[in-house]
Amino acid sequence: MPLVEPGEEVPHAIARPGPREDIDVAAAHVAAGVAGERVAGEQDHVGPHHERADADAEPVAAGRRRGRLPTWVRVTLRPITVKAGARLQLVTDDGSRPTTQNVPWGDEAQSAVDTLLAEPFGNWHVETVDGTLQLRVTKRGQAQVHRGEPAATAAQRPSTHDQVADHVLDPGDPIFDVIGGTAAKRRQVDAFLRSLATTLGVTGERSTELSLPTPLRVVDMGCGNAYLTFAAYRFLSRVCDTRVELVGVDIREDQRVRNTEIARLLGWQGQIRFQSNTIANAQVDSPHVVLALHACDTATDEALAQAVRANATWILAAPCCHHDIAAQLRQRGAPEPYELLTRHSILRERFAEVLTDALRAALLRLHGYRVDIVEFVDSKHTPRNTMLRARRTGAAPSPESIAEYARLVEAWQVTPYLATLLFADGSTGRLPRGVSQPAICPTPEIVDPG
Repeated sequence: MPLVEPGEEVPHAIARPGPREDIDVAAAHVAAGVAGERVAGEQDHVGPHHERADADAEPVAAGRRRGRLPTWVRVTLRPITVKAGARLQLVTDDGSRPTTQNVPWGDEAQSAVDTLLAEPFGNWHVETVDGTLQLRVTKRGQAQVHRGEPAATAAQRPSTHDQVADHVLDPGDPIFDVIGGTAAKRRQVDAFLRSLATTLGVTGERSTELSLPTPLRVVDMGCGNAYLTFAAYRFLSRVCDTRVELVGVDIREDQRVRNTEIARLLGWQGQIRFQSNTIANAQVDSPHVVLALHACDTATDEALAQAVRANATWILAAPCCHHDIAAQLRQRGAPEPYELLTRHSILRERFAEVLTDALRAALLRLHGYRVDIVEFVDSKHTPRNTMLRARRTGAAPSPESIAEYARLVEAWQVTPYLATLLFADGSTGRLPRGVSQPAICPTPEIVDPG
């Protein structure tokens, strides 16, 4: 790939002499950005096989040109420093899993860059401390190159790769060759594991702030393909100085068979088992940790109720859809002066999410849990990115928390499904003696939202 000669004039947006020539020139500028080359009248020309690139260049390639398909969906390059020395890191993502490769600077790095530039990506974006360079190939096959101000300073870009881990569980871990999963699903699982580490007090490799029980019993409610189940076992068995026993629950028998076979292939059949059952009827043996990643609608409530009844120490639940409360709001409407919050269906659905999770958190507090609600992964990876994290303290609910819950359900005339599960026997659950049960409205006759 020919590089731009020293002193060659480079406008902010390159004129288009022709598709092929334009792409060659534009790609040369991307190569210059990758290789740390100085162009457009800048000083210190550096050849294509220079030993080291600009330490702060971070190119990203994505998209595709019209009628052509690149080998990867997205590629990111960054200079890093590992124990073996300075390297160029290439992270290639084919849409199902990211692969990381660290190559030494010099001929090998240049060859890797040339290979990527030959791919029919539709966009290249390069950031350095001096500025940003953007290459976009139009539908007509013409390239446009733009330069701009730097987006970040060198201090904001860590280059010491060995000290900062991008993932709780390496996406190149061999277990992913067995369990599969899309890149998006792996990002969700990794983010979930990060919250799990925080909740359990895990601070580093094989160290914890808390003395964990032995064995540590974990249940994954609504495990599906068990990506979280297997990843959680891999993570916990590595960082916790304790034996881990994990159960995955899913209603589908074929999932149980599939997941059991995967556990056998991984050699974990003695530590991980699966049962085909509903969450409400799952047979759990005094779990310490209950997980629920995107259990649909009231299945999340069933997982929370199972955890409360079993006195689980830790609960992590990322709810999915919230149809139950949304249907009640559609039937009953909103109290004055909040009619505008539920008049439009999209606002009603979003408000139902907030109200449902707020009531879930309140009910967990009434049953002796300390609760917080967090965003566990960026919304660009999944819109269902809210997580309820709870730890059992056994503390009795305060009169204020009881009153808050009672006022909220009374004002909105809703019956949380979790409340019907926890108070189904008419008792006050974990409410202390002498304190009346929170006002729970009779279960309304609601229309199935479909």
